[in-house]
Amino acid sequence: MKNILNVLCVFISIFVFSQTQSVKKIPTKKGSKTAVKKATAAHKPAADLVMINKDLPLLIPKKKGDQFGYVNQNGKFIIQPEYHIAVFFYEDCNLLNSPNEKARKFGTKEYATVEKNMISYRVDQSGKRVYQFKEADFGKCKFEEYKQQLFQAYILNGFYGIIEKSKFVNAADYRQYQIYPQYQYLFILEGDDVANPMIVASNNDKFGVIDVNNKIIIPFEYSNIKRNFSWKLGKMFEVTKDGSNYYYIDSNNKTY
Repeated sequence: MKNILNVLCVFISIFVFSQTQSVKKIPTKKGSKTAVKKATAAHKPAADLVMINKDLPLLIPKKKGDQFGYVNQNGKFIIQPEYHIAVFFYEDCNLLNSPNEKARKFGTKEYATVEKNMISYRVDQSGKRVYQFKEADFGKCKFEEYKQQLFQAYILNGFYGIIEKSKFVNAADYRQYQIYPQYQYLFILEGDDVANPMIVASNNDKFGVIDVNNKIIIPFEYSNIKRNFSWKLGKMFEVTKDGSNYYYIDSNNKTY
């Protein structure tokens, strides 16, 4: 099984840094004035970065129309939607290990990666674009020790269940299953707590989320739930009811 952080690094590389040409410099005077103006205005409503749920990010990516911005935990747009891509505020290991010392600070979790007009930036919590990605600044990610996953999906007679790998030896003994096979589909999401992972499940052609004790965390009411890193990065799930419009919910099924 691949290193979690290795997969994350590949995901971010594909999802965010997929430009096929060199990035252009940000426009000079006119662009600079706009950026300064944004920063000044955005610092005023710092109180809008409210914390209602300590487990969630202060700023959450949200799509409006065809563009992404960021809302606070009350659902208010703090960074207006103008980006083609917007990911959670999280570390970027390529920048953290950049050969350019000045670029390293932009790799911390205080910044998020966005993309507009095929150019990728890091923005701060005020929405100011503080760094434009340059391939020459990419460093080599340093990986932490891999956390061995305790559980895995198991298929029996066409149905999915969950087993604890170290204890499972006899498929005929129902007592050895953590969750006896009963679902159309199961997928264990990447996360930091390997003893209590979140599991995307499908039942009666609808998707929900369960834990390893078969407790329903998110009810089975969605046409799809993405199997991506939203749980690992933001403790949230990216869901849709119509198969096309995706949005984030937390573990209480609250929409953002």
